[in-house]
Amino acid sequence: MKARDQDLHTLAGAYAMDAISAPDRARFERHLAGCQECAREIASLREATARLAAAAAVPPPAGLKERVLAAAAATRQQPPAGRPAAVPLWRRRRRLIVTAGAAAAAVLLGAAVVSGISDGSMRDQLSQAQASSQQIAAVLTAGDATMMTGTVRGGGTVTIVMSHSRHALVFTAADLRPLPGSRGYELWLIGPAGDRPVTMLPPGRHDMTGPVVASGLRSGDHLALTAEPAGGTARPTTPMMLDVAL
Repeated sequence: MKARDQDLHTLAGAYAMDAISAPDRARFERHLAGCQECAREIASLREATARLAAAAAVPPPAGLKERVLAAAAATRQQPPAGRPAAVPLWRRRRRLIVTAGAAAAAVLLGAAVVSGISDGSMRDQLSQAQASSQQIAAVLTAGDATMMTGTVRGGGTVTIVMSHSRHALVFTAADLRPLPGSRGYELWLIGPAGDRPVTMLPPGRHDMTGPVVASGLRSGDHLALTAEPAGGTARPTTPMMLDVAL
């Protein structure tokens, strides 16, 4: 079955990150020839990638770290004024791809600014970030990708994009209640096979946490969230603050 036009839009992020199959690449390139919106988005992503590479290759100018941190502290992503509340699923999935890519770029730029050198450690970070971005793109652009939302007991909301064909999901959270330094949020897959820890959520930035990839989904699984000791636990020790049937 051929992908519909709106489905082809969702491949822009994966195409820019070179995380796309050969058949999908061929279909998308035919679509790209007549879609100015996708062409602009890919150009923007490639420009960001080029700037990132340059930042990792040369010492940063004086004061760059302070300017980057100050700008990040003063900037919060907001939806454009006047946009309708209901946004088609394919547009939300594509927006999440771009957000994830921007987050990875910000992390790497911060590391480059701090180190000021392209060494083995930086190459490892680049490889890890690329692998994570490819995983995220694979889930978000899957033909069976499904988006759902949930509310966290105690405060906060989550967005989940899940693909059964990829046996994986992408998790993001907003406005989670801050926890003491000795504790953190732990993500779980819970199902007939038992409780499986996914990861401790990274510290939030500007009230946003993630994206985080959970792989190894099985039939009957639920996604759960608990507050645990900062090092994580093998089994949940506190009540579920989120329980979403997958």
